Amino acid sequence: MSTTTDNPWTIDAVRDLGVTTDVGTAGAILGIGRSKAYALAKSGQFPVRVLRVGRRYVVPVPEILELLGVQAIT
Repeated sequence: MSTTTDNPWTIDAVRDLGVTTDVGTAGAILGIGRSKAYALAKSGQFPVRVLRVGRRYVVPVPEILELLGVQAIT
């Protein structure tokens, strides 16, 4: 089994996602597994704000960038 701590997400790749992304992608950016990310979102404990849009959860990309200490380009 290979273990890696390399995150394939660059700041530019995160910015290119647009205004929002899904919880699974946000979790991957933050190093959180998909199942855990959804569990955190459902319990209100995800590290950034999660919006409920119908049956979907979406995460604002600027808030991910802020958590990472990067300013969003406006």
